[in-house]
Amino acid sequence: MSFHETDILIVGAGPVGLMCAYLGQLCGLRTVVLDRSAGPLQVGRADALNARTLQLLETVGLFDELYPLGKPCNTSSIWADGKMISRQSSWWDNLEGCLHRHFLMLGQSYLEQLLDSKLRNLGAAPRRFAPVVDVQVGEDGCLTQLADGERIHSKFVIGADGSRSFVRDFFKIPFQISRPELVWAVIDGVIESDFPKVPEIIVFQAETSDVAWIPREGTIDRFYVRMDKNEFTLEEAVAKINRAMAPHTLKFREVVWFSQFSVKESVAERFSEQNRVFLAGDACHIHSVNGGQGLNTGLSDAFNLIWKLRRAIQSGAGLKLLESYESERKPVALSVVETSGELVRSTRYSEEGTHAQDYLEIVRKRAGNITGMGVRYGEQGLSGSRIFDFELFLGTVKTRLYSLLKYDRFTLLVFGEARLDLDLPSDVNVIQISSHSESGSYWAEECPYREQVILVRPDSTIDSACDLDAAEISELLSNSMLSS
Repeated sequence: MSFHETDILIVGAGPVGLMCAYLGQLCGLRTVVLDRSAGPLQVGRADALNARTLQLLETVGLFDELYPLGKPCNTSSIWADGKMISRQSSWWDNLEGCLHRHFLMLGQSYLEQLLDSKLRNLGAAPRRFAPVVDVQVGEDGCLTQLADGERIHSKFVIGADGSRSFVRDFFKIPFQISRPELVWAVIDGVIESDFPKVPEIIVFQAETSDVAWIPREGTIDRFYVRMDKNEFTLEEAVAKINRAMAPHTLKFREVVWFSQFSVKESVAERFSEQNRVFLAGDACHIHSVNGGQGLNTGLSDAFNLIWKLRRAIQSGAGLKLLESYESERKPVALSVVETSGELVRSTRYSEEGTHAQDYLEIVRKRAGNITGMGVRYGEQGLSGSRIFDFELFLGTVKTRLYSLLKYDRFTLLVFGEARLDLDLPSDVNVIQISSHSESGSYWAEECPYREQVILVRPDSTIDSACDLDAAEISELLSNSMLSS
């Protein structure tokens, strides 16, 4: 019987588990990923990365490889009887502090395959065909046993093993599932149609709104079709698409993926066990695909969690920091479930019979969740909000703030001319940003944070902020998550 040690053991090699491992590797941590599958996803499942996820990917060096593969999309339209009723994109256009005001339509498989490749190159390839049968928590960490008898000791365990999570069920964490009796078909494929194809999300208004057309990367398109029955064929789903598109018609030249899903909604009662075992992604929250929030919410779980585990492992951070994972992410999960639930129900229930219009009005109202840019920790002020992205210069060389942020450290942004002598931990990077080009440092013509000092967490969330005053900065640092 073999025995190994690692810092973080991750159960589940989906996008959230792989991202947890990749972030851990960036932070200098040892990671082991275990999964039952033979390899990363090849087709199907999630279909979009939102604006906030694109920002996060930039801070960890994944954006440049993924972005060219996808298709930007920030417009939604309603069609009925072959005519466009409305077209909207205001919820994207109005975003502040954001360069990429759109979804990147890109299949989940591309992200999984990239992360799998990165981990292999780092010598931390996921362990496949490796089911877990037992996890024991002790004072110094966790002891996990595999089906073949191998045991792995880790300081922490992350259950990123999906909606049927072994880890969640093993620790008997309540996960009460609600089923609103809505069953959908999902079809990915190459189409032929006389409909004027455009790279936007189209919701069709028939008797109800039960067909949505989603643009995808390359030559692929996706259709969601509400079937309202458990047994149906591909031909029946395509017939519903044609009914909604009439008088236009459509057929699939090639079907890449055809599946069905029934809407399920749940948020785990707790996201951790004894602050040694943590749940992330679908293991702790599931909901309808409407709004494209599942993958994006799970990835944000990973970005929130791993830097906190790093500080616990490398800097001895205490319970307060570890407990903040659940206190910050659970309200987000509840809000996402509420948003997706309202969206999916609007496709079937409408007081005025205006299902599609109702749907897009909900999108506008809940754009903070859907774009990811309205998600914050705390109710007011800068603390807990995302740091805005904006244009910077070093001399005459143009860059942007998010290209300077790094996941393995905090960033102290000093906006102004004052030169400060600060005694800072080694994992804090200081960036001075002036208002004029002669400063010799970074400078910005337009900046939302004049004469302020802002401490930015590794997940590009503002920890705290104060005026440009040495005494206030000292207090800011002593009360920040750096000192947790």
